[in-house]
Amino acid sequence: MPRVLPVLTVAALAVALAGCTTGDPDTGSTPDPSASASGERVCATPGDGTDKVDVTGEFGAVPTVVVDSPIEVDDTERRVLIEGEGEAAAYGDTVRVDFTLYNGTTGEAATQTDYAEGAQAQFVLNEAAFIPGLVKTIECSKPGARVIGVVPAAQAFGENGLADFNISAGDTVVFVVDVVSVDAPLQPAEWTENVPTVERDADGIPVVTLPEGAAPTELLATVLEEGDGATVVAGDSVTLNYQGTSWEKNEIFDQSFGGDPATFATTQVVQGFGAALVGQKVGSTVLVVIPPSLAYGDDPQAHQLGGQTLVFLIDILGVNGV
Repeated sequence: MPRVLPVLTVAALAVALAGCTTGDPDTGSTPDPSASASGERVCATPGDGTDKVDVTGEFGAVPTVVVDSPIEVDDTERRVLIEGEGEAAAYGDTVRVDFTLYNGTTGEAATQTDYAEGAQAQFVLNEAAFIPGLVKTIECSKPGARVIGVVPAAQAFGENGLADFNISAGDTVVFVVDVVSVDAPLQPAEWTENVPTVERDADGIPVVTLPEGAAPTELLATVLEEGDGATVVAGDSVTLNYQGTSWEKNEIFDQSFGGDPATFATTQVVQGFGAALVGQKVGSTVLVVIPPSLAYGDDPQAHQLGGQTLVFLIDILGVNGV
């Protein structure tokens, strides 16, 4: 009788597959975000490792996988089984996937997602947020693709392993991934008309003066000062100072200026705020206006900022701890 694999839920995925793989944030496993954003990344390719994995079955269904173990690789290898159609996934894109995970050292099945409609795992392709080997396996894949990724321990679960699924320290792992959808990051339009004026007081705290008239109805941003540091990629952890103003009330509702800078991932804030950070360089000052639909929604009863258009002045100080 076939073994029934434990299902890796979306919540468990965020814990199991997130962060630095070796348990030491100073090992250099965190990628250079400027290189990630500049197009210098290359697609992982097939090799002797992927040749030792046999997969059968249809896209969207649990695959039958045979691993000729043990497999050892120095870098993530990737082989496309089903090509898919459309725009290939790029670093920083959001993907929805189903996958099955095998231990490449022992050949044993480890876990899988549900393979149920609407239950796919969703996350951002960013090595600062998820294990590099999974990102490299999915990157360059089109919607509808099925791909194999053979991943060394250094780009998977490293010295920690994944004990709940019988993956030990140093084990190679094998992913078989079905790429259900790929979405590029949301991008604000350029803010060129009725842009607020910005001044700084003696302590460097911004004073944002809104123009008269109705609030913009779309997501708009303008770079007041461009930095020369690393470029923010979707999913990055960004350190910044910010000041938030309600357009309708013409008053500041929150700010970090005058206190400690804030640090959070672009995926941990309202959608419009995160979108304003992506693609910007460390050292930049950005002004963004966010309609309610991309902030706290249209319902004033659901949130104290519901139904309000928000203006943020943002100083980007660092990314991924740098």
